Amino acid sequence: MEALDTLWRVLDVTLFTIDTTNVDIKNIVVLIVILGVTWVVARRVRGAFQARASEDDQPDAPAKYAAGAMVHYLIVIIGSYIGFRTLGFDLDAVLVVLGALGIGIGFGLQSIVNNFVSGLILLAERPIKVGIGDVIEVNGQLGTVEHLGARATTLRKFDHTQAVVPNADLLSSLVINWSLDDRRIRLDFSVHVSYASDTKLVEETLFDIVQNHPAILDDPEPRVFLRTFGDSALDFWVIAWVADLSDRFQTVSDLHHTVCATFQEKGIKVPYPQRTVYVRSENDAEVPARTT
Repeated sequence: MEALDTLWRVLDVTLFTIDTTNVDIKNIVVLIVILGVTWVVARRVRGAFQARASEDDQPDAPAKYAAGAMVHYLIVIIGSYIGFRTLGFDLDAVLVVLGALGIGIGFGLQSIVNNFVSGLILLAERPIKVGIGDVIEVNGQLGTVEHLGARATTLRKFDHTQAVVPNADLLSSLVINWSLDDRRIRLDFSVHVSYASDTKLVEETLFDIVQNHPAILDDPEPRVFLRTFGDSALDFWVIAWVADLSDRFQTVSDLHHTVCATFQEKGIKVPYPQRTVYVRSENDAEVPARTT
């Protein structure tokens, strides 16, 4: 009992006074416990929402992720309010003090506040979806949305590195969302053939190659166009669609290999650019020296 009495007297020592409220060690311990419990509960609730969203392929998965983030912030605010009220603080007075301090440090924190508010707007409007991992491109960074935090959004790039983009940039910069309403992705590439080639044969060959690839979708249908007459070749343009951006690069590579092999079999020539180099001496007339 003496040990408990001693501990109580130690915890009951007043450290400082704010306005008319005495703050002792006991109050600080209570505040830390309340804030700690609040933080743990908030993280667990958000984690539960995110787990449900990641396991759910339904269209409302991003809404569950956004709801989890909103509930997280709400629990933190309520827990902090309860913690400071438990100390007996007059929060109106605290807000006045914080407001006065805010005038001095507001400029230094305005980017943080801007990013936090931008994050709330992103969660509310949902121009990007986290639960199903939207693929976006912002400031030259292309990747899957992995996490939307209070200050920044984390993108998982396709080389397995991560890019941290401030939330404000997602509202103020041009953002290309490759999978907002539809995860189908278009791929396109050009093929140059000799002017001596049968254009109809080339078009049919390219169409058959693209259509027979297992990753190419039938809807929308692949298309092949004779686009331009180049300096030394005819330019054909191929467009098609795949189910997801992750299939795009491998599919283009496969199609390139198949085009090369098929063109060799059918005798369709892919021309090289030709340039004539002239060599001029002081005494001789200008003569072509070499054609490449």
